[in-house]
Amino acid sequence: MKIEILYGTETGNAEMLAEDLEAHLSGDHDVTLTNLSDADPAALAVDALNVLVCSTYGEGDLPASAQPFADRIKATAPDLSQVRFAIFGLGDREYETFGLGSDKLASLLIGQGATQLGERLVHDASGSDLAEDMAIEWVDAQVQTAATQSWAA
Repeated sequence: MKIEILYGTETGNAEMLAEDLEAHLSGDHDVTLTNLSDADPAALAVDALNVLVCSTYGEGDLPASAQPFADRIKATAPDLSQVRFAIFGLGDREYETFGLGSDKLASLLIGQGATQLGERLVHDASGSDLAEDMAIEWVDAQVQTAATQSWAA
């Protein structure tokens, strides 16, 4: 299966997690890894599972590397009706803005017609679970679901 992993990060945690997912999936799938700051929303793969990993920064904002991507969506309003994505967030439940970065990113994509596969999962940095463990189990479930869909290549 073709899988596009895109990440939005401020301090590098989402990037490291995205790299872990890439390493986990690359043995069995055609996987690419892209920083959202370098991604064109209109060029999101329609023949792949787009896996997004996004942290939250500041007062529930998108991280620095996701902001240019969000700005391009707002400026160009691309038709994303053929795009399917799954999203994993990073946050800290100690803050009332827990997971808002990934929520905002998902809302932007859905607002342009993209379809979210499965539920958005957010890792809690204050919890005892490791982000990698949660994300690998989550992405395996997303890949399994996508494999049953006709759009997955």
